[in-house]
Amino acid sequence: MKQFFLKVFTWWNGQTFGTQLWTWRFGELVGEDEQGNRYYRTKGRKIDPTLGIERRWVVYNGYAEASRVPPSWHGWLHHTDDVAPTEENYTPREWEKPHVPNMTGTPNAYRPSGSTMASGRRPKATGDYQPWTPGS
Repeated sequence: MKQFFLKVFTWWNGQTFGTQLWTWRFGELVGEDEQGNRYYRTKGRKIDPTLGIERRWVVYNGYAEASRVPPSWHGWLHHTDDVAPTEENYTPREWEKPHVPNMTGTPNAYRPSGSTMASGRRPKATGDYQPWTPGS
């Protein structure tokens, strides 16, 4: 019963009932990434008359966070690439880093030294700062 209410009333825990119905009726599975996110397009690659292009979407595995989409799938979702990573031998370039999700708002967020949120104490001033005073 809890899963039913979550599917009807929340959008951040995977797909809603409406998205599940739309995907079942009009969607065609294209592939899945290493995080378990599933990628869909309109059945038969039909062009959506409203958009003028093929409709593409992602159903997140768990929490819906856009930063969980890897670069290879991001290009396909946004029509930068015509071919999905599953339909070709996608190999990342040597300069591409592995995908890391957005950690903002979590305990794992980046906190530079000197930040009030960083652990420990703020380093002492080095004496190279000259404050401005009016009239001087």
